[in-house]
Amino acid sequence: MGGRNFAVDASMIGADARKKNATLKEEWDVSQIDPAAAPRAVREYLDTLDEEAFGAATAVTPKRISHSDPASQWTAAHRGRAFFAYSDNYLIDTDYSVIVGVEATRSIRQAEVGATRTMLEKAKDRFDLHPERLIAPLIDCFAINCRAADTAYGSGPMLGWLVDRKIAPHIPVIDKSERTDGTWSRDDFEWDATNDQFICPEGHGLKQFRRNYSDPSRGQAGKGRAKYRALKLTCQACPSKQQCCPNAQARTITREEHEDAGQVARDIAKTKQYEISMKLRKKVEMLFAHLKRILGLRRLRLRGPNGANDESLLAATAQNLRKLAKVFPAPQKPQSA
Repeated sequence: MGGRNFAVDASMIGADARKKNATLKEEWDVSQIDPAAAPRAVREYLDTLDEEAFGAATAVTPKRISHSDPASQWTAAHRGRAFFAYSDNYLIDTDYSVIVGVEATRSIRQAEVGATRTMLEKAKDRFDLHPERLIAPLIDCFAINCRAADTAYGSGPMLGWLVDRKIAPHIPVIDKSERTDGTWSRDDFEWDATNDQFICPEGHGLKQFRRNYSDPSRGQAGKGRAKYRALKLTCQACPSKQQCCPNAQARTITREEHEDAGQVARDIAKTKQYEISMKLRKKVEMLFAHLKRILGLRRLRLRGPNGANDESLLAATAQNLRKLAKVFPAPQKPQSA
């Protein structure tokens, strides 16, 4: 392995669960389950309710929950008939498509992004591998404004996590600030980090705070999003108001907590190396295609989080062994005299 370029992605694999043996979320009550009498998969489900990869990934309860494998996710992400599934997450080194990390999670974006952090941390702790860049796909979604966008690979928290660890994010940035009605988008405003303000194309400032508070806590931006506003009188007298904020009294711009990390990813997207990375990303997709078409792992045979992890790990091991056999062929036997 080169240890410099890593790529990550996830693919859904059907769980050993059926729609007929399931219940609606309104009828599901975890407190009624007796762990002593429950099957192994149900006990594992109860044990993973606080784990980021399963129960704690989101507070949203799926529409249906399987009686035989409640940790699996009821999903229609393939835009077809809904089914129960797990997500198989791969972290690979792109030099020879060697699989570095494997994690099975619920088939939701929050759990998959959390698995990326877990696999990177394990690669660092176990093999002392710290990549220079991470390649990840844009979310597969009907529209970029879908709810899953806030927790995808290109979201602010994930980009900030990577930049803090000095891993270059070769990831398409999720940016919902672009406008399609012809008015100015946030990119048309210049960010002035020294004075903590945006500068509009007309040269006016948009500030978050316009006074010094006696209580320092009132002047803190806090976590999450910060709003920067222009003065109402300034916008009302501005000749470009119809191009800026025709339906509002004054222009407001939202700045994310991890906006600096997002800008790092945007700058990377303009480089030649980023174009190469987008081609290398297909190596993960090829591994998933091989997993399902050649190895035939379209549906899990074991139930529960441990069963999903075991099958995913065994399949990845088989793929790495096949790769090893191709890279290092068996030595030729010496010919007898």
